[in-house]
Amino acid sequence: MTEHKPTTVDAASAAQRWFLSLPTWIRASGAETGDTLSLIEQIIPPGFASPWHVHHAEDESFYVIDGTVTVQVADRSVTLNTGDYGFGPRGVPHGFRIDGTTPARVLLMTNGGQFAKFVRETSQPDEGAKPSQPSQADLMNLAATAERHGLSILGPMADR
Repeated sequence: MTEHKPTTVDAASAAQRWFLSLPTWIRASGAETGDTLSLIEQIIPPGFASPWHVHHAEDESFYVIDGTVTVQVADRSVTLNTGDYGFGPRGVPHGFRIDGTTPARVLLMTNGGQFAKFVRETSQPDEGAKPSQPSQADLMNLAATAERHGLSILGPMADR
């Protein structure tokens, strides 16, 4: 049995990054959790839709701190509002989009450390200027990196 030591991470140590041109914070990664958890916070504008994707080895959970998020898991769609929680089991394609007229603040959690590693590898530290929207080459790199971290990007969420 692996023993995990208690760990705390203060807000200041989770520096803002840009993931898919979105303000993103890695609140917990495999380094702090013995590779048992990833916790990512994002502020996402209305109309944004994640890629349609699947986590092969990790379940993903969604917690809405503020805003309205529609989560689609396989052929089931549910709208989550402030304080609501959603679950996407491993191996099942899913995605989400931000509804309404205001940004959403969302926590994305996986029961493993690969998702945080993927976000760190495909994001940039905040250096004072918002990055441009991802190019086609950026998205191809995102998909290749996803595969190395146990995810598959299946296409745009808009097609669902």
